[in-house]
Amino acid sequence: MNVLELTLGIISATGGFVDLGELIFTAQAGASFLYSLLWVLLIGTIGIVVYGEMAGRIAAVSRQTVFDSVRLRLGFPVGLIALISSVLVTVLICGAEVGGIGMVLQLAFNLPYATGVLIAGGALLVLMWLLPFAWIEKTFGILGLVMLVFIAALFFLNVDWKAAALGLIPSIPVTDTPAHLILYAYFVVGILSSVMLPYEVFFYATGAIEEKWTVKDLSTNRLVTGVGFSVGGMLAMAIVIAAAAALAPRGINPELLGATALESIIPFGWWGLLLAVAGMGFAIAGAAIETCLSAAYIVCQFFRLPWGKSKSASEAPHFYGLWVAALAIAVAIALFGPPPMQTAEYAVIFSSLALPLTYVTVLWTGSDRKLMGEHVNGALSNTVGMVFLAIVTIVAVAAVPLLILTNTGQIW
Repeated sequence: MNVLELTLGIISATGGFVDLGELIFTAQAGASFLYSLLWVLLIGTIGIVVYGEMAGRIAAVSRQTVFDSVRLRLGFPVGLIALISSVLVTVLICGAEVGGIGMVLQLAFNLPYATGVLIAGGALLVLMWLLPFAWIEKTFGILGLVMLVFIAALFFLNVDWKAAALGLIPSIPVTDTPAHLILYAYFVVGILSSVMLPYEVFFYATGAIEEKWTVKDLSTNRLVTGVGFSVGGMLAMAIVIAAAAALAPRGINPELLGATALESIIPFGWWGLLLAVAGMGFAIAGAAIETCLSAAYIVCQFFRLPWGKSKSASEAPHFYGLWVAALAIAVAIALFGPPPMQTAEYAVIFSSLALPLTYVTVLWTGSDRKLMGEHVNGALSNTVGMVFLAIVTIVAVAAVPLLILTNTGQIW
Protein backbone atom coordinates (compact mmCIF):
# COMPACT_ATOMS: atom_id res chain seq x y z
CA MET A 1 0.00 0.00 0.00
CA ASN A 2 1.23 3.51 -0.83
CA VAL A 3 1.96 5.26 2.46
CA LEU A 4 0.68 8.55 1.01
CA GLU A 5 -2.82 7.07 0.98
CA LEU A 6 -2.79 7.62 4.72
CA THR A 7 -2.99 11.37 4.12
CA LEU A 8 -6.73 11.14 3.41
CA GLY A 9 -7.14 10.29 7.08
CA ILE A 10 -4.44 12.73 8.15
CA ILE A 11 -6.02 15.74 6.43
CA SER A 12 -9.37 14.77 7.97
CA ALA A 13 -7.59 14.48 11.31
CA THR A 14 -5.44 17.62 11.31
CA GLY A 15 -8.13 19.64 9.55
CA GLY A 16 -10.98 18.12 11.55
CA PHE A 17 -9.53 17.62 14.99
CA VAL A 18 -7.15 20.56 14.99
CA ASP A 19 -9.10 23.19 13.14
CA LEU A 20 -9.88 26.58 14.69
CA GLY A 21 -12.75 25.24 16.81
CA GLU A 22 -10.59 22.45 18.20
CA LEU A 23 -7.77 24.88 18.97
CA ILE A 24 -10.21 27.00 20.96
CA PHE A 25 -11.71 24.22 23.04
CA THR A 26 -8.54 22.19 23.63
CA ALA A 27 -6.26 25.09 24.57
CA GLN A 28 -8.87 26.66 26.85
CA ALA A 29 -9.74 23.29 28.37
CA GLY A 30 -6.11 22.69 29.31
CA ALA A 31 -5.62 26.19 30.67
CA SER A 32 -8.88 26.11 32.67
CA PHE A 33 -9.29 22.47 33.72
CA LEU A 34 -5.71 21.15 33.36
CA TYR A 35 -5.76 17.46 32.37
CA SER A 36 -9.28 16.58 33.50
CA LEU A 37 -10.90 16.75 30.03
CA LEU A 38 -8.50 14.43 28.20
CA TRP A 39 -11.04 11.61 28.50
CA VAL A 40 -13.45 13.54 26.29
CA LEU A 41 -10.88 13.63 23.50
CA LEU A 42 -10.20 9.92 23.92
CA ILE A 43 -13.90 9.05 23.65
CA GLY A 44 -14.43 11.42 20.73
CA THR A 45 -11.46 9.96 18.87
CA ILE A 46 -12.84 6.44 19.25
CA GLY A 47 -16.22 7.66 17.99
CA ILE A 48 -14.88 9.35 14.87
CA VAL A 49 -12.67 6.36 14.08
CA VAL A 50 -15.71 4.04 14.29
CA TYR A 51 -17.96 6.23 12.15
CA GLY A 52 -15.18 7.25 9.77
CA GLU A 53 -14.39 3.59 9.10
CA MET A 54 -18.09 2.88 8.61
CA ALA A 55 -18.57 5.78 6.17
CA GLY A 56 -15.46 4.82 4.20
CA ARG A 57 -16.55 1.17 4.04
CA ILE A 58 -20.01 2.16 2.80
CA ALA A 59 -18.45 4.34 0.09
CA ALA A 60 -16.02 1.63 -1.01
CA VAL A 61 -18.64 -1.15 -1.12
CA SER A 62 -21.76 0.66 -2.34
CA ARG A 63 -20.39 3.91 -3.83
CA GLN A 64 -22.84 5.78 -1.58
CA THR A 65 -21.80 8.97 0.18
CA VAL A 66 -23.36 10.13 3.44
CA PHE A 67 -25.93 12.34 1.71
CA ASP A 68 -26.82 9.69 -0.83
CA SER A 69 -27.77 7.65 2.23
CA VAL A 70 -29.52 10.60 3.92
CA ARG A 71 -31.91 11.00 0.99
CA LEU A 72 -32.51 7.26 0.62
CA ARG A 73 -32.93 6.50 4.33
CA LEU A 74 -34.63 9.60 5.70
CA GLY A 75 -36.68 10.60 2.67
CA PHE A 76 -36.70 13.95 0.92
CA PRO A 77 -38.43 16.20 3.54
CA VAL A 78 -36.39 15.08 6.57
CA GLY A 79 -33.30 14.73 4.41
CA LEU A 80 -33.73 18.31 3.22
CA ILE A 81 -33.79 19.52 6.84
CA ALA A 82 -30.57 17.60 7.47
CA LEU A 83 -29.05 19.06 4.31
CA ILE A 84 -29.95 22.67 5.08
CA SER A 85 -28.67 22.47 8.66
CA SER A 86 -25.47 20.73 7.55
CA VAL A 87 -24.77 23.28 4.80
CA LEU A 88 -25.36 26.22 7.13
CA VAL A 89 -23.03 25.00 9.86
CA THR A 90 -20.41 23.79 7.36
CA VAL A 91 -20.25 27.19 5.66
CA LEU A 92 -20.17 28.87 9.07
CA ILE A 93 -17.21 26.68 10.04
CA CYS A 94 -15.55 27.56 6.73
CA GLY A 95 -16.00 31.25 7.55
CA ALA A 96 -14.28 30.71 10.90
CA GLU A 97 -11.41 28.85 9.22
CA VAL A 98 -10.89 31.57 6.61
CA GLY A 99 -10.84 34.09 9.44
CA GLY A 100 -8.39 31.83 11.26
CA ILE A 101 -6.02 31.93 8.28
CA GLY A 102 -6.33 35.71 8.31
CA MET A 103 -5.31 35.69 11.98
CA VAL A 104 -2.33 33.42 11.24
CA LEU A 105 -1.17 35.76 8.45
CA GLN A 106 -1.62 38.69 10.82
CA LEU A 107 0.56 36.92 13.41
CA ALA A 108 3.21 35.84 10.94
CA PHE A 109 3.53 38.93 8.76
CA ASN A 110 1.89 41.72 10.76
CA LEU A 111 -0.72 42.19 8.03
CA PRO A 112 -4.06 43.87 8.66
CA TYR A 113 -6.63 41.18 9.45
CA ALA A 114 -8.88 42.08 6.48
CA THR A 115 -5.90 41.87 4.10
CA GLY A 116 -5.05 38.44 5.47
CA VAL A 117 -8.62 37.24 4.95
CA LEU A 118 -8.68 38.45 1.34
CA ILE A 119 -5.30 36.82 0.64
CA ALA A 120 -6.59 33.60 2.23
CA GLY A 121 -9.75 33.65 0.13
CA GLY A 122 -7.83 34.25 -3.08
CA ALA A 123 -5.25 31.56 -2.33
CA LEU A 124 -7.92 28.99 -1.45
CA LEU A 125 -9.83 29.78 -4.64
CA VAL A 126 -6.75 29.21 -6.79
CA LEU A 127 -5.69 26.05 -4.97
CA MET A 128 -9.13 24.43 -5.07
CA TRP A 129 -9.68 25.36 -8.70
CA LEU A 130 -6.32 24.16 -10.01
CA LEU A 131 -5.29 21.24 -7.81
CA PRO A 132 -6.82 17.78 -8.19
CA PHE A 133 -8.25 16.11 -5.10
CA ALA A 134 -5.21 13.89 -4.54
CA TRP A 135 -2.84 16.88 -4.49
CA ILE A 136 -5.06 18.83 -2.10
CA GLU A 137 -5.29 15.79 0.16
CA LYS A 138 -1.59 15.01 0.21
CA THR A 139 -0.33 18.60 0.38
CA PHE A 140 -2.34 19.68 3.41
CA GLY A 141 -2.23 16.24 5.01
CA ILE A 142 1.57 16.33 5.09
CA LEU A 143 2.03 20.04 5.83
CA GLY A 144 -0.48 19.79 8.67
CA LEU A 145 1.92 17.44 10.43
CA VAL A 146 4.04 20.47 11.36
CA MET A 147 1.55 20.54 14.25
CA LEU A 148 3.62 17.72 15.74
CA VAL A 149 5.68 20.50 17.33
CA PHE A 150 2.99 20.53 20.07
CA ILE A 151 3.75 16.88 20.83
CA ALA A 152 7.50 17.54 20.83
CA ALA A 153 6.96 20.44 23.26
CA LEU A 154 5.55 18.05 25.87
CA PHE A 155 8.98 16.52 26.47
CA PHE A 156 10.44 19.91 27.42
CA LEU A 157 7.61 21.12 29.65
CA ASN A 158 6.91 20.31 33.27
CA VAL A 159 4.06 17.91 32.53
CA ASP A 160 2.41 16.03 35.39
CA TRP A 161 2.18 12.72 33.52
CA LYS A 162 0.38 10.97 36.37
CA ALA A 163 -2.35 13.60 36.34
CA ALA A 164 -2.48 13.39 32.54
CA ALA A 165 -2.96 9.61 32.72
CA LEU A 166 -5.74 10.05 35.28
CA GLY A 167 -7.32 12.62 32.96
CA LEU A 168 -8.02 9.83 30.47
CA ILE A 169 -10.50 8.34 32.93
CA PRO A 170 -14.01 9.87 32.69
CA SER A 171 -14.69 12.04 35.72
CA ILE A 172 -16.83 14.90 36.96
CA PRO A 173 -15.47 17.55 39.34
CA VAL A 174 -17.29 17.11 42.64
CA THR A 175 -15.97 20.04 44.66
CA ASP A 176 -16.54 22.87 42.21
CA THR A 177 -19.24 25.53 42.30
CA PRO A 178 -22.38 24.95 40.18
CA ALA A 179 -21.20 27.57 37.69
CA HIS A 180 -17.87 25.80 37.25
CA LEU A 181 -19.64 22.45 36.77
CA ILE A 182 -21.82 23.99 34.06
CA LEU A 183 -18.70 25.39 32.38
CA TYR A 184 -17.08 21.95 32.59
CA ALA A 185 -20.15 20.42 30.92
CA TYR A 186 -19.96 23.09 28.22
CA PHE A 187 -16.38 22.08 27.42
CA VAL A 188 -17.32 18.40 27.38
CA VAL A 189 -20.00 19.15 24.79
CA GLY A 190 -17.77 21.52 22.82
CA ILE A 191 -14.84 19.11 22.62
CA LEU A 192 -17.01 16.14 21.64
CA SER A 193 -18.77 18.23 18.99
CA SER A 194 -15.50 19.52 17.55
CA VAL A 195 -14.00 16.03 17.39
CA MET A 196 -17.04 14.46 15.71
CA LEU A 197 -18.02 17.32 13.38
CA PRO A 198 -20.36 16.06 10.61
CA TYR A 199 -18.28 17.44 7.75
CA GLU A 200 -15.45 15.07 8.66
CA VAL A 201 -17.45 12.02 7.60
CA PHE A 202 -18.92 13.88 4.59
CA PHE A 203 -15.44 14.68 3.34
CA TYR A 204 -13.92 11.32 4.19
CA ALA A 205 -16.62 9.23 2.46
CA THR A 206 -16.57 11.51 -0.56
CA GLY A 207 -12.79 11.32 -0.65
CA ALA A 208 -12.97 7.53 -0.78
CA ILE A 209 -15.06 7.81 -3.95
CA GLU A 210 -12.84 10.55 -5.39
CA GLU A 211 -9.91 8.15 -4.83
CA LYS A 212 -11.93 5.35 -6.52
CA TRP A 213 -11.77 2.99 -3.57
CA THR A 214 -13.35 -0.47 -3.94
CA VAL A 215 -13.80 -3.51 -1.73
CA LYS A 216 -10.09 -4.19 -2.23
CA ASP A 217 -9.34 -0.99 -0.30
CA LEU A 218 -11.21 -1.90 2.90
CA SER A 219 -7.97 -2.71 4.72
CA THR A 220 -6.63 0.67 3.63
CA ASN A 221 -9.81 2.26 4.94
CA ARG A 222 -9.29 0.69 8.37
CA LEU A 223 -5.65 1.79 8.46
CA VAL A 224 -6.42 5.32 7.26
CA THR A 225 -9.15 5.89 9.83
CA GLY A 226 -7.24 4.20 12.64
CA VAL A 227 -3.95 6.01 12.01
CA GLY A 228 -5.20 9.27 10.54
CA PHE A 229 -7.86 10.13 13.09
CA SER A 230 -5.65 8.88 15.92
CA VAL A 231 -2.95 11.35 14.82
CA GLY A 232 -5.54 14.11 15.15
CA GLY A 233 -6.58 12.83 18.56
CA MET A 234 -2.99 12.79 19.80
CA LEU A 235 -2.38 16.31 18.52
CA ALA A 236 -5.50 17.58 20.26
CA MET A 237 -4.46 15.88 23.51
CA ALA A 238 -0.98 17.39 23.18
CA ILE A 239 -2.50 20.88 22.97
CA VAL A 240 -4.54 20.24 26.14
CA ILE A 241 -1.51 18.87 28.02
CA ALA A 242 0.80 21.67 26.84
CA ALA A 243 -1.78 24.29 27.84
CA ALA A 244 -2.08 22.70 31.29
CA ALA A 245 1.71 22.63 31.72
CA ALA A 246 2.71 25.91 30.05
CA LEU A 247 -0.24 28.30 30.14
CA ALA A 248 -2.20 27.46 33.30
CA PRO A 249 0.73 28.06 35.72
CA ARG A 250 1.25 31.49 34.13
CA GLY A 251 -2.44 32.42 34.28
CA ILE A 252 -2.65 32.72 30.47
CA ASN A 253 -6.13 32.27 28.98
CA PRO A 254 -5.63 31.27 25.31
CA GLU A 255 -8.45 33.27 23.77
CA LEU A 256 -6.25 34.12 20.76
CA LEU A 257 -4.12 31.95 18.46
CA GLY A 258 -0.98 33.76 19.60
CA ALA A 259 -1.55 32.57 23.15
CA THR A 260 -1.92 28.96 21.95
CA ALA A 261 1.38 29.29 20.06
CA LEU A 262 3.07 30.13 23.38
CA GLU A 263 2.81 26.41 24.21
CA SER A 264 5.73 25.80 21.82
CA ILE A 265 7.64 29.07 22.22
CA ILE A 266 8.13 28.40 25.95
CA PRO A 267 10.22 25.23 25.39
CA PHE A 268 11.66 25.98 21.91
CA GLY A 269 11.90 29.75 21.62
CA TRP A 270 11.15 31.58 18.38
CA TRP A 271 11.65 28.48 16.24
CA GLY A 272 8.89 26.83 18.23
CA LEU A 273 6.64 29.81 17.63
CA LEU A 274 7.37 29.72 13.89
CA LEU A 275 6.56 26.02 13.65
CA ALA A 276 3.42 26.38 15.76
CA VAL A 277 2.07 29.25 13.67
CA ALA A 278 2.92 27.43 10.41
CA GLY A 279 1.33 24.20 11.67
CA MET A 280 -1.84 25.98 12.76
CA GLY A 281 -1.98 27.77 9.42
CA PHE A 282 -1.72 24.55 7.41
CA ALA A 283 -4.24 22.72 9.60
CA ILE A 284 -6.74 25.58 9.48
CA ALA A 285 -6.29 25.90 5.70
CA GLY A 286 -6.91 22.16 5.34
CA ALA A 287 -10.11 22.54 7.36
CA ALA A 288 -11.18 25.53 5.23
CA ILE A 289 -10.80 23.45 2.06
CA GLU A 290 -12.60 20.46 3.59
CA THR A 291 -15.58 22.53 4.70
CA CYS A 292 -15.82 24.53 1.48
CA LEU A 293 -15.77 21.42 -0.70
CA SER A 294 -18.01 19.49 1.70
CA ALA A 295 -20.77 22.11 1.39
CA ALA A 296 -20.76 21.64 -2.39
CA TYR A 297 -20.39 17.86 -2.20
CA ILE A 298 -23.42 17.28 0.01
CA VAL A 299 -25.77 19.54 -1.99
CA CYS A 300 -24.82 17.85 -5.26
CA GLN A 301 -25.05 14.39 -3.73
CA PHE A 302 -28.47 15.05 -2.22
CA PHE A 303 -29.90 16.44 -5.47
CA ARG A 304 -27.97 13.90 -7.59
CA LEU A 305 -26.04 16.49 -9.55
CA PRO A 306 -22.62 15.81 -11.12
CA TRP A 307 -19.81 16.43 -8.64
CA GLY A 308 -16.14 15.74 -8.11
CA LYS A 309 -12.72 17.35 -8.43
CA SER A 310 -11.98 14.89 -11.23
CA LYS A 311 -14.60 16.68 -13.35
CA SER A 312 -14.08 20.00 -15.08
CA ALA A 313 -16.22 23.06 -14.39
CA SER A 314 -18.15 22.44 -17.60
CA GLU A 315 -18.86 18.83 -16.57
CA ALA A 316 -19.96 19.72 -13.01
CA PRO A 317 -21.01 23.39 -13.12
CA HIS A 318 -23.24 23.20 -10.03
CA PHE A 319 -20.45 21.66 -7.96
CA TYR A 320 -17.93 24.34 -8.92
CA GLY A 321 -20.47 27.12 -8.53
CA LEU A 322 -21.49 25.88 -5.09
CA TRP A 323 -18.00 25.67 -3.62
CA VAL A 324 -17.08 29.07 -5.07
CA ALA A 325 -20.26 30.50 -3.51
CA ALA A 326 -19.48 28.78 -0.20
CA LEU A 327 -15.99 30.30 -0.22
CA ALA A 328 -17.35 33.77 -1.03
CA ILE A 329 -19.83 33.54 1.85
CA ALA A 330 -17.08 32.29 4.15
CA VAL A 331 -14.90 35.31 3.27
CA ALA A 332 -17.84 37.60 3.97
CA ILE A 333 -18.42 35.92 7.35
CA ALA A 334 -14.73 36.34 8.19
CA LEU A 335 -14.77 40.02 7.20
CA PHE A 336 -18.13 41.18 8.56
CA GLY A 337 -19.14 38.58 11.13
CA PRO A 338 -18.01 38.07 14.72
CA PRO A 339 -14.30 37.48 15.44
CA PRO A 340 -13.16 34.10 14.03
CA MET A 341 -12.68 32.51 17.45
CA GLN A 342 -16.25 33.38 18.42
CA THR A 343 -17.59 32.25 15.04
CA ALA A 344 -15.79 28.92 15.40
CA GLU A 345 -17.22 28.41 18.88
CA TYR A 346 -20.77 29.07 17.69
CA ALA A 347 -20.21 26.81 14.66
CA VAL A 348 -18.98 23.89 16.77
CA ILE A 349 -21.92 24.13 19.17
CA PHE A 350 -24.55 24.43 16.44
CA SER A 351 -22.90 21.64 14.44
CA SER A 352 -23.80 19.31 17.28
CA LEU A 353 -27.46 19.67 16.26
CA ALA A 354 -26.69 17.92 12.96
CA LEU A 355 -24.78 15.05 14.57
CA PRO A 356 -27.67 12.63 15.30
CA LEU A 357 -29.18 12.70 11.79
CA THR A 358 -25.74 12.31 10.22
CA TYR A 359 -24.63 9.39 12.37
CA VAL A 360 -27.94 7.53 12.45
CA THR A 361 -27.86 7.48 8.66
CA VAL A 362 -24.32 6.11 8.54
CA LEU A 363 -25.15 3.44 11.15
CA TRP A 364 -28.38 2.48 9.39
CA THR A 365 -26.68 2.15 6.02
CA GLY A 366 -23.73 0.21 7.38
CA SER A 367 -26.17 -2.25 8.99
CA ASP A 368 -28.03 -2.94 5.73
CA ARG A 369 -27.03 -6.50 4.80
CA LYS A 370 -28.78 -6.26 1.42
CA LEU A 371 -26.62 -3.28 0.45
CA MET A 372 -23.37 -4.18 2.20
CA GLY A 373 -23.40 -7.99 1.84
CA GLU A 374 -20.55 -9.64 3.72
CA HIS A 375 -19.14 -6.21 4.60
CA VAL A 376 -22.14 -5.27 6.74
CA ASN A 377 -21.51 -3.93 10.26
CA GLY A 378 -20.62 -6.62 12.77
CA ALA A 379 -22.12 -6.88 16.23
CA LEU A 380 -19.28 -4.85 17.74
CA SER A 381 -19.58 -2.03 15.19
CA ASN A 382 -23.33 -1.83 15.70
CA THR A 383 -23.02 -1.84 19.49
CA VAL A 384 -20.32 0.82 19.59
CA GLY A 385 -22.17 2.78 16.91
CA MET A 386 -25.37 2.77 18.99
CA VAL A 387 -23.47 3.93 22.08
CA PHE A 388 -21.99 6.88 20.20
CA LEU A 389 -25.32 7.68 18.58
CA ALA A 390 -26.76 8.02 22.08
CA ILE A 391 -23.80 10.20 23.10
CA VAL A 392 -24.13 12.61 20.17
CA THR A 393 -27.88 12.83 20.76
CA ILE A 394 -27.28 13.89 24.36
CA VAL A 395 -24.67 16.36 23.12
CA ALA A 396 -27.15 17.80 20.60
CA VAL A 397 -29.80 18.28 23.28
CA ALA A 398 -27.40 19.88 25.78
CA ALA A 399 -25.35 22.08 23.46
CA VAL A 400 -27.48 25.20 23.01
CA PRO A 401 -28.72 25.39 26.64
CA LEU A 402 -25.12 25.17 27.84
CA LEU A 403 -24.08 27.83 25.31
CA ILE A 404 -26.71 30.15 26.79
CA LEU A 405 -26.07 29.25 30.45
CA THR A 406 -22.32 29.85 30.14
CA ASN A 407 -22.57 32.90 27.88
CA THR A 408 -20.37 31.05 25.35
CA GLY A 409 -18.05 29.75 28.02
CA GLN A 410 -17.52 33.03 29.84
CA ILE A 411 -18.91 32.23 33.30
CA TRP A 412 -16.62 31.18 36.13
